[in-house]
Amino acid sequence: MHKEPVTRALFDQVMVPNYNPQQMVPVRGRGSRVWDQAGNEYVDFTGGIAVTALGHNHPAVVDALKTQADELWHLSNIFTNEPALRLAKKLTDITFADKVFFSNSGAEANEAAFKLARKYGHDHFGDDKYEIISFKQSFHGRTLFTVTVGGQPKYREGFEPVPAGVSHVEYNNIDSLKAAISDKTCAVVMEPILGEGGVIPAAPGFAQAVRELCDQYNALLIFDEIQTGVGRTGAFYEYMNLGVTPDILTTAKALGNGFPIGAMLTTDKVAASFVFGTHGSTYGGNPLGCAVAETVVDLINSPDVLGQVEAKSALFKSELEAINTKHHIFKEVRGKGLLLGAELIEEWHGKGQQFLAAAREEGLMILVAGPNVLRMAPSLIIPDDDVKAGMAALERAISKVLAA
Repeated sequence: MHKEPVTRALFDQVMVPNYNPQQMVPVRGRGSRVWDQAGNEYVDFTGGIAVTALGHNHPAVVDALKTQADELWHLSNIFTNEPALRLAKKLTDITFADKVFFSNSGAEANEAAFKLARKYGHDHFGDDKYEIISFKQSFHGRTLFTVTVGGQPKYREGFEPVPAGVSHVEYNNIDSLKAAISDKTCAVVMEPILGEGGVIPAAPGFAQAVRELCDQYNALLIFDEIQTGVGRTGAFYEYMNLGVTPDILTTAKALGNGFPIGAMLTTDKVAASFVFGTHGSTYGGNPLGCAVAETVVDLINSPDVLGQVEAKSALFKSELEAINTKHHIFKEVRGKGLLLGAELIEEWHGKGQQFLAAAREEGLMILVAGPNVLRMAPSLIIPDDDVKAGMAALERAISKVLAA
């Protein structure tokens, strides 16, 4: 089949303008390296925004996809399939959960979680148990419901009226939650580390205090672990590090290492509210996605991978500190495991994109979290030499921006 040559200019011609991708077009990746159409090579600190946790083109993941592709792609949920059942069993064995619902994305996993929380509240406490509380600066997806629960008003502008019964309180401020929670609250939704909101970890004791308030008011605690999950912080899910067990957990991104899949995990008691016909997904739990994710889970849920996350995190932090000692550009470096954020000093607030552009010219792919924070969410198995090469590129980029 003949393939037409394509350039970045074609994007502006044929794609809806809600994205503004970089001018270079990546065509190949291996491990933590990516090559564009012109053959330029880049170190990848983005991980596809915390997705390619095993890097690009991991041979075992590729093999899982090819093997399943020769067997069965799609059935619909009139039938179950072996990869979905195996994956669900592994996720429940690893976590607090008893039951799993599969989706295609994190937003869909959150949509299912929020619907389930309202249904559970209705079933157990009546029509008035419907309010959902989340945190300012949080991000939970782009559907109308999930963007409403998300705590960033800019993503809701122009889409009103949005679903009612959702409020937002200050992250890491338990008094703010105490003032808002009531007997009408069916769920509190939190990221254990605010990702898009600036890579801000939960303060010590905060998650425990949220859990206690949820118990006091018979509200479910929902952990959105779409960005923090599947090994990103050194535990398979970050709730395991916090000593707090949610009632519902959502996961996606790294679960498929780039193949679209998400999941909502919950207990038997809560899951019972999703009776036959109450929710569904055409592609959710498809054999291809589940076969890939099963391999990803097996590979990441191992001492070889989880056991080295903290050491790699320490290397990233030491390299960032060395850059900062030289240039005094970061106000703070924060995060956990391999979800890290370097906040720029005030005079460079709002200018994070300048550093991204300069880094790209130096052969590094990096992220921002808002306009003020450089964000890194690389492969969990990124070689140390790639970390050092990427940091050298970042230092060159920062030098150029500061000299301009």
